[in-house]
Amino acid sequence: MKQPLLSVADLYIKFSLRGRVLTAIRGASLDLYAGETLAIVGESGSGKTVLTKSFVGMLDANGWVDAGFIRFAGQDLAKYRGDGQWRTIRGKKIAMVFQDPMTALNPLRTVELHTPLRGMAAKDRAIELLSQVGIALPEQRYHQYPHEFSGGMRQRVVIAIAMSCSPQILICDEPTTALDVTIQAQILDLIRRLQTEYNLTVIYITHDLGVVANVASRVAVMYAGEIVECGTSREIFYNAQHPYTWALLSSLPQLGIKGQPLFSIRGTPPNLFAEIKGDAYAPRNSYALEIDFVKRPPCFQVSPTHYARTWLLDPRAPKVEPPATIKHLRAKFVEGALCK
Repeated sequence: MKQPLLSVADLYIKFSLRGRVLTAIRGASLDLYAGETLAIVGESGSGKTVLTKSFVGMLDANGWVDAGFIRFAGQDLAKYRGDGQWRTIRGKKIAMVFQDPMTALNPLRTVELHTPLRGMAAKDRAIELLSQVGIALPEQRYHQYPHEFSGGMRQRVVIAIAMSCSPQILICDEPTTALDVTIQAQILDLIRRLQTEYNLTVIYITHDLGVVANVASRVAVMYAGEIVECGTSREIFYNAQHPYTWALLSSLPQLGIKGQPLFSIRGTPPNLFAEIKGDAYAPRNSYALEIDFVKRPPCFQVSPTHYARTWLLDPRAPKVEPPATIKHLRAKFVEGALCK
């Protein structure tokens, strides 16, 4: 059986905020395989960014891994402490591209590298990387500052920085959110090309399921700090099993009916300062069973590559049909209206 490149098991991440403890990640488990494109999706605050920041030691000073492990290259990254250890991983093995390139770039510095290269060698490598990410006139752009670049160009520069140490894993945190549709497509095509050229493993963090359908080979759905469903892109779009996944998919603009409001998920996510009993999604779930309010559901295996954390998959549960929007989505998926 294929071994994962990175493996997360029963991970808990906590933060101390205003004298209280918030549990941001609650027992998350996830495997990442070499060469794949994994999309992590969910509402804002579901824990997507916190989870992946723990892979590079970028939790805030008031955050810590409380339990579980993050296995990579024979090491448990959950036990890493201090920049000395993390510098062997961050950038060199696992790199991150953030949502807002202006916050990732120093406004007082021109293009530079964080490699051992110095002098002309560093300059030549920087120009080479700028060219590879599609920056025109890279020799001229090398001397310019972030404010002299457009939003799309700044994002290309951030990608070039991430690629400068030839990482194995590239984490892209909402890399196209602030860009117009045309530039979004160009950035996604760029990341896809770099993935092929450098044999990268890519993690996308996004709320845009349209992007997911076009780029991801596998999808993990997060809610309230845990992964509630994971499967191949086809399994998630064509055969989703968790009611939260149904709700996310039902919110796709492509499924909207002219003259009618777009579907929205009722209620709000739970308070992560408080202890959560049962299924965290139960109060918002119109399909919830009595047990959902009492006991956290285990992971049920749907196929060798697909699992979901919902009591609806228990053999004793009543048979429930997914909403009509999901049946409509299946038809669109088969027609190729969502995926290339």
